[in-house]
Amino acid sequence: MGVEPPDAGRTGRRGSGAVTLLASPAVRMGISISIATGLYGVSFGALSVTSGLNFWQTMALSMLLFSGGSQFAFIGVVAGGGSGIAAMSAATLLGMRNGIYGMQLNALLRPTGWRKYAAAQVTIDESTATSTGQTDPAEQRRGFWAAGIGIYVLWNLFTAVGALAGSALGDPKQWGLDGAAVAAFLGLLWPRLKGREPVAIAVVCAVATVLAVPVVPAGVPILVAAVVAAVIGWFSHGRSDEGLEPDVDPYRERHRHGGHGGQPGGSGQGGADHAAGSGTGAAE
Repeated sequence: MGVEPPDAGRTGRRGSGAVTLLASPAVRMGISISIATGLYGVSFGALSVTSGLNFWQTMALSMLLFSGGSQFAFIGVVAGGGSGIAAMSAATLLGMRNGIYGMQLNALLRPTGWRKYAAAQVTIDESTATSTGQTDPAEQRRGFWAAGIGIYVLWNLFTAVGALAGSALGDPKQWGLDGAAVAAFLGLLWPRLKGREPVAIAVVCAVATVLAVPVVPAGVPILVAAVVAAVIGWFSHGRSDEGLEPDVDPYRERHRHGGHGGQPGGSGQGGADHAAGSGTGAAE
């Protein structure tokens, strides 16, 4: 993607070199998961039109609702002959988790002005995970906007492709795009799990999700996994140093090669930033 996040309009300096967006691990992760998740929009577009919605109704769901589980729940109810109120209720139930994400990200990123509304629209599972997996504040912002904007653009693009192709695609589930989206999300989170208990919880939640998939509507299994994780977390007393390991420090290589040495004046501030893992001088 060649689009800069709204909070990344200027490029700062760290040591003697400029930090570009494509050099950011969070941006690279955001782009990768955008492609995998965006492709899944083909499946939604095709299923939506075969469920009885027309092209523009399908696109309105993707552009305005923009919550994969909620969208699939909506068309699932419609396809089953349910009323519009029932479809909206199912979509709202699954979309409640995005409200929880929003509270967390508002405190973490502190968007202001029009960015608040843009951030609310692209607050989804993937953008939340990409952002909260970082320790550097600038990386948190880059990861959120890269994943959020990237998925929004590609999801709507491929929704249109699926809606236009319609029945010509056959059964969208045979393409395995649902598995690609799940695999991308797991690939984002799994490498950062540290400690036996978080790994065990992740495995239990995965098993619960697999067992729930055949018997509950689309989008509900993730809520089942969330409830299982919450119950285990409530009764467990894990170590404070266990949890999610953040992405790699984007400036580690520069520190290793003495990047701060070229800074005029030889100030010790760069070393302090490195020791603290601060993103003060990074591009925002």
